Amino acid sequence: MTTAERSLTSVGEDDAAGQKLFEELIAADSRIEPTDWMPAAYRKTLVRQVSQHAHSEIIGMQPEANWITRAPSLKRKSILMAKVQDEAGHGLYLYSAAETLGTSRDEMVQQLLDGTAKYSSIFNYPARTWADIGAIGWLVDGAAIVNQVPLCRASYAPYGRAMVRICKEESFHQRQGWEILYELAHGTEAQKQMAQEAINRFYGPALQMFGPPDTDSPNSQQSMEWNIKRFSNDDLRQRFVDMIVPQAEALGLHFEDPDLKWNEERGHYDFGELDWDEFKQVIKGEGPCSVQRMQRRRQAHEDGAWVREAAAEFAKKYHGAESALSA
Repeated sequence: MTTAERSLTSVGEDDAAGQKLFEELIAADSRIEPTDWMPAAYRKTLVRQVSQHAHSEIIGMQPEANWITRAPSLKRKSILMAKVQDEAGHGLYLYSAAETLGTSRDEMVQQLLDGTAKYSSIFNYPARTWADIGAIGWLVDGAAIVNQVPLCRASYAPYGRAMVRICKEESFHQRQGWEILYELAHGTEAQKQMAQEAINRFYGPALQMFGPPDTDSPNSQQSMEWNIKRFSNDDLRQRFVDMIVPQAEALGLHFEDPDLKWNEERGHYDFGELDWDEFKQVIKGEGPCSVQRMQRRRQAHEDGAWVREAAAEFAKKYHGAESALSA
């Protein structure tokens, strides 16, 4: 056997041992660390999911940041500023987690700018009124919490650890949205109507955040087998509906879904079919604000080039000086 053949045999044996250990860790509901062996498909799935999650946090800053200067009070401005700042932080946590899988942040960001990477469809809808900021906080961040709390137990350790802090901050975001809607719903008739119209707009898109139906979601089952996800898209969507209906009643608002009613036999709320054709169009980049969102992201990336260059130059000089001192 030649040296090359022995090398290939060794690699094959290492892969077999790595696959065995990986399967044992998944079966034991344990965690995979960056230095552990993992299947290429597992790594690819995680890079796609975690980077898309990061992109969503960054793009999601836009509709809310647009309202900072128009928030109705100094208190509301400061809270909204804190929330937008949190979203930026979430993006950074998630990009850092994805980088441990061997894909650079520059590459992931470029994929977003090129349009080859996706982000959550919900952020392609406009925030037309102040009440929409409340609906985003209560419904959109509420859906994020239902989806993301199970991710704290994701099999890939860096992703799970990042999600712990993110979910704590998302709880604040949901409360902020609830408070906005509560004040509006208990204000004037015009304010209550504004709140009602906002949740009418975001009800369907928020339910679509969990992804397509399980029968039309090719990646969901595999992610569950790898313990990346813990529940299917439809299960998470049902949990969310069961949660928000009594909350809407507490607000004094309602969802304009004629099929929404309690099913005693199932022990869950039934709800109407969502517009999946619209969902697919928005995912393809044909949402109401899709073009605008990407134009602004690309412009912000260009405007921030000097900051990245300055930071890189500083890091080079700092590490150079550090090496000189240690020599």
